[in-house]
Amino acid sequence: MAVITDKFGRPLRDLRISVTDRCNFRCTYCMPKEIFGKDYQFLPKNHLLRFEEIERLANLFVQLGVKKIRLTGGEPLLRRDLPKLVEKLAVIDGLEDIGLTTNASLLEKMAAELKRSGVNRINVSLDALDNKVFQTINDSGVSTDRVLKGIEKAIEVGLEVKINMVVKKGMNEHEVIPMASYFKEKGVTLRFIEFMDVGKTNGWDFSKVVTKKELFQQLSSHFELEPVEPAYVGEVAKRYRYTGTDTEVGFITSVSESFCSTCTRARIAADGKLYTCLFAGGGFSFRDLLRSGADDEEVRSTITSIWNKRTDRYSDERTEETAKHKQKIEMSYIGG
Repeated sequence: MAVITDKFGRPLRDLRISVTDRCNFRCTYCMPKEIFGKDYQFLPKNHLLRFEEIERLANLFVQLGVKKIRLTGGEPLLRRDLPKLVEKLAVIDGLEDIGLTTNASLLEKMAAELKRSGVNRINVSLDALDNKVFQTINDSGVSTDRVLKGIEKAIEVGLEVKINMVVKKGMNEHEVIPMASYFKEKGVTLRFIEFMDVGKTNGWDFSKVVTKKELFQQLSSHFELEPVEPAYVGEVAKRYRYTGTDTEVGFITSVSESFCSTCTRARIAADGKLYTCLFAGGGFSFRDLLRSGADDEEVRSTITSIWNKRTDRYSDERTEETAKHKQKIEMSYIGG
């Protein structure tokens, strides 16, 4: 089947599937407690896509060109029996890679099963090594020790592990060098993510962004770095390696250096809505389409039609005003 492209000629290659909107962290830049408190109404169970529905959609997306699937949340390891879903996805003909993004609080006990079921790569969100700083950020009492044990277990069972660190002024910029030193020693890739204006609840503004340029200058005063060529078209991270090693560090520069022109990603939220951009304001409900009895051809043609019309390039167009006034969905709902 022909690969589908959008209005700018960008193919559909990567699919991110959120399996839950729930998380056991309350990170201040993502799910602040004052919004996501004890009485916050998460999606009812019957609103979530069932595993069979996710499997069916994944199959159809792969037929249209998707090569990689990443499972996200919320915290995906909170979704009951998640390895059973991975087993279903792992046998899809043409799918080359299954990854997962997690806060690693449950990873130590689940790593081996995830590896056996077919997960290839794990991205762990960790924003500080210092336990006091980390617990202030995650606002849930989970310690760095618990996360680091999960990372060690994932490496032990043979999963490829990368660490994602969101850096925000006044929150954790002083943790950049300790994090870099620790994971350089471990031989684990660390990626710094510029604080992004996803959703409306994280209090984002430009003044709180630590840019790639600032991060690179900070790192360069401690380490010698050399650039690494992108591994494929559409790779998001700007990659470097510590000179004389195979260990890499990367920067995800959604704010200071847009990568919209090569974006090949679609996202399915936990309730089955398809979004063609992380910063989208609205999506199309494939859950409703599937549950209305649509056949595979109708679902495929709907995916094709949506992608063919895609014109998203929000990070190219972002200003202080658009960031403030554009209607956007929350990161915890759409996944990273």
